[in-house]
Amino acid sequence: MKALLFIGLLLPLLTFAQQPSDSTKQATDTSQLSRNKELRAVTVESTRPSIEQKADRLVINVENTALAAGNTAYAVLAKTPGVTVDAEGNIQINGRSGVTVMIDGRPTYLSARDLRTLLEGMPAENLKNIEIITNPSAKYDAQGTAGILNLNLKRQVQQGIAGSVYMGYNTDLAHSGWSTGVSVNYRKDKWSFFANVDAMRRVGGRSGLFARTFVSNSGTTYFNQTAVGSHCNEGPPTLRTGADVQLSKRHSLGFSYYFNQNTLRQQFFTDAAIGTDPAKPDLRVGAANYMMNVWQGMTGNVHYLFKIDSAGSTLSADLDGARIRNRGDADFNNYYDTLTAGKGTDFLYQESPNGYDILSARLDYSHATAGGQKFEGGVRTSRVLSDNDARFYFHNTPELVVDPYRTNHFRYRENIYAAYVNTVLPIGKHFTAQAGLRLEQTVSRGDQLTTGQVTNRKYTDLFPSVFLQEKVSDRYSVSLSYSRRLQRPNYGNLNPFRLYRDPYTWYEGNPALRPQYAHSLALTQSIKKQYLITLSYLYVKDIMSELPRIVADSAYTVYYTGNVNSEREVGLTAVVPVKIRRWWDVQNTLYVLGDRIE
Repeated sequence: MKALLFIGLLLPLLTFAQQPSDSTKQATDTSQLSRNKELRAVTVESTRPSIEQKADRLVINVENTALAAGNTAYAVLAKTPGVTVDAEGNIQINGRSGVTVMIDGRPTYLSARDLRTLLEGMPAENLKNIEIITNPSAKYDAQGTAGILNLNLKRQVQQGIAGSVYMGYNTDLAHSGWSTGVSVNYRKDKWSFFANVDAMRRVGGRSGLFARTFVSNSGTTYFNQTAVGSHCNEGPPTLRTGADVQLSKRHSLGFSYYFNQNTLRQQFFTDAAIGTDPAKPDLRVGAANYMMNVWQGMTGNVHYLFKIDSAGSTLSADLDGARIRNRGDADFNNYYDTLTAGKGTDFLYQESPNGYDILSARLDYSHATAGGQKFEGGVRTSRVLSDNDARFYFHNTPELVVDPYRTNHFRYRENIYAAYVNTVLPIGKHFTAQAGLRLEQTVSRGDQLTTGQVTNRKYTDLFPSVFLQEKVSDRYSVSLSYSRRLQRPNYGNLNPFRLYRDPYTWYEGNPALRPQYAHSLALTQSIKKQYLITLSYLYVKDIMSELPRIVADSAYTVYYTGNVNSEREVGLTAVVPVKIRRWWDVQNTLYVLGDRIE
């Protein structure tokens, strides 16, 4: 049993007020004009707050803020209050891993690395807001033990034609980049259309220090490694387009399409010293790694909406598809220097084409009453096909020679079937209750074509959710929420093969890896509609965690993802905005977590 206490203070989110625009209300007092020759005017300006606490979510407004200028969607996400992102692209909410990222309310189904690539190719100027939902209702997929991050993109709502051009540049100590784009929006009567074309380039670097100690029967071996690297992410212009048509007063139909391609170039240099005496190593290993990934993604959606009555009852249907392709090439150049055998080299070349084909369909029904009651229900199905073909070659001679010990081909198929019911019940003027239940069945198959190993899975689960809120006054409200959720293993973690990182570091898949399940409870207080205090409790069973396995006699470290019993966590989160000037706001986030791993 191990107990951990973690205190985090996120860097403040700085926002600056915009000049009055269409969201600014102006009123002129004309009652005095008939009695006075002097013109007297009263101007009332209102700006949208950068952070809004709604009934079941926290909304971070990005549109028309300094946060969007020159940034990517990934960079904005990493600066969102309560959200942290590590070097591998794994996202956490309030220090908790297991986050589902959605775009316009639709799951992405991508791994952390592929999701990072997608968001790094999306300029932040396309974002309207980011929603943080820590305890989603049964209407949402159960995936994500820490909750959901929903990125809403901009859409035109005014009649007529409008367009805009933007350019931005952003830099900090480690990263810099620019972005530019043009958007066109058209809306008239029953028709609306939009198109965005964007381009970006971003560069950065990172460094690290790794120290390992191997203890075996033959003695102690020390492994000390330094690493430094840089990367450049750029690509051709991306395209996002869509159209909607109002077939009648009650029926509407629409589609959207998004194309994104970018090229990521990386170089990574390491220097390792290995030996029984850290001051006098027996072996030095230098590595110069050069990697290039060309990533291409296409997503599309067709949606239909039927407004059943004036009370707000609706029937909607969505069909979503995505095709992701990634072509990776890498050169791994290793240089050895020993005290006894002299110097040596080992050159490797890797080709790693991989891709995903995703298809999902859903049908949702919502029945609303004049009294504010709402009953929701729906069904959903999705299918994901993944193909990962990693080919390694010896490159010590002009001709490439296949390395059979590192080459592997893995295919994965996953089908999810879901149904849910959810109800919202206002009680009096100040109290609202919401409860729901979701059923999900997962059927998957993993084929390791290189070794012939096949892994089949099938499991069915129930996921309840409850939400209670009382609006005590216009300045104070309190809410209590509960939900049960799960986190499925990603496709790469199930691949039973070793993936190369450097001569002494490997990653290995685990076909026996199980999903982790979580019970989440949160009590939130909203004060003056801007100060938020949340006390939370989380219980996670079968935690998925990256674990090292050390091969002492050879100084290898193999990392794999395994299940680690259970975890209990208590957390306190506070969001405290400070207004320094009329045009300058600072959003501060503090979270304290106490962990007990059993």
